[in-house]
Amino acid sequence: MDTLTLTHVPVAHTGMLIRRPAADVFDALVDPAITSKFWFTSSSGRLETGKRVRWDWKMYDVSADVLAKSIEPNKRVEIQWPGYGGRTTVEWRLDPLRDDATFVDVTEVGFKGNADDLVKYVADSTQGFSLMLAGMKALLEHGVQLNLTADRFPKGHDEGMRGD
Repeated sequence: MDTLTLTHVPVAHTGMLIRRPAADVFDALVDPAITSKFWFTSSSGRLETGKRVRWDWKMYDVSADVLAKSIEPNKRVEIQWPGYGGRTTVEWRLDPLRDDATFVDVTEVGFKGNADDLVKYVADSTQGFSLMLAGMKALLEHGVQLNLTADRFPKGHDEGMRGD
C-alpha cells in the first residue's frame, strides 16, 4: 500500500432532519429526562452554559465529564468532553426548516493522534452521532425508543472480529 498522508486533522460530521420544532429538538439535547431515552442512560443535570455535568452509559460502565461551552436556545449546543484521543468539542446546530421540522447538524473537532488513529476516531464518532440522531428522530417523531446506543455493542459480540 502507498503511504497515505493527511493534510489536515479530520472532523466528524453528520446531520439529520427531525420533523419537530427546534424547541423540541433543543430540549431533547439539553434535558437529560429526554436525552436518556435515546442516548446516555443518566446525567447529573441539564446542560447550561458554563456548567459541568456527568453523562453515564450504564450498559457499558462508561461515563463522561462534559462542559457546556455555549448554549443558544433552539439554535446551538456546544460541549467539550473526553473524546477520542483527548478532549474534543462537539457542536449541534439546529436549523429550523419550517415550524415543524429542524435539521440537526453535528460536528466534533479536536481529535489528536497519528493518522490511523484520527481516521478511526472520526469514523467512530460520525457513526455514534448518526445513531444518536436516528434515536432522537424516532423518539421525537414517533415516540419510539430504538435502543440504538445500547444495542451498538451487545455483550458477547466480539468487536475484534471486524479486523480493527
